[in-house]
Amino acid sequence: MDTRLISTFTTLARTGSFTAAAAELHLAQSTVTAHIQSLERELRVRLVDRLPSGAALTEAGRRTLERAQLLLDAEAALRAEAAADGPIEGEVTVGATESLCAYLLPGAIAALHASHPAVDVRLTPSGTAGTVERLRDGRLSVGLILEPALRAPDLVIEKAGSLEVAFACAPDHELTGRKAGWAELAGHRWFLLEEGCTYSDDVARELAAGANPQITRLGSVEAVRACVAAGLGLTLLPTFALADRGLATFHAPKIRQNSIFLARHARRSPSRAQRAVLDELTKAAALLN
Repeated sequence: MDTRLISTFTTLARTGSFTAAAAELHLAQSTVTAHIQSLERELRVRLVDRLPSGAALTEAGRRTLERAQLLLDAEAALRAEAAADGPIEGEVTVGATESLCAYLLPGAIAALHASHPAVDVRLTPSGTAGTVERLRDGRLSVGLILEPALRAPDLVIEKAGSLEVAFACAPDHELTGRKAGWAELAGHRWFLLEEGCTYSDDVARELAAGANPQITRLGSVEAVRACVAAGLGLTLLPTFALADRGLATFHAPKIRQNSIFLARHARRSPSRAQRAVLDELTKAAALLN
């Protein structure tokens, strides 16, 4: 079986678009279509539904995707073994929450590029559920998650560091420097990161326990911070996202300790490039302790 066809299929599954897959693979869109059709003929199943909105995997396509990624991983491992004395190179896809993408990963990737310039790291902002799904189907090589209770036998999950968070408000807000219980806090408007961000989800659950709180979920740390700085409400963010940002803090009941975990698929042996990324992310996460 021609692994080029497999590579085209996994890229199409990840991008969800023939146009995007063609651009990423530096192929004509007609070539991507021909690759998929050839693979479907060889496997005797329909892998992809062609929709106006893009490409969607069929049930058979979803079943095939993990095996396809394992095949490509095995090919990459074979090539890496043959070139074990050469430079560390290759593409590594990393999924993480928006706050980690914005504040933890840039420094880690810069340090990685200084020592391994041939390693290409691609970032995907993603909550815990999305990261786990993408690790399972091969769209991600490495995931950074914040969910301490996650149990996934098909993933290798290791603690890399702790994440310190703080409740924040505008400097002139009535809660500045004070301590308040959940009943009082539920009477204020909140701006939290989108669902899938563990510490934001924890706060939302506490607020909803005894009231009907006003909660706005946003996909950007900058957007959350701007709303809070303007005096529109309260938030909970990592302390590294609050430093020198003109926000004040207040005290609330404790929530679960937030830790940073590195995750990868248990059945896929990490390449040399993936091991280099894992090592650098571990060092960066440890610095947050």
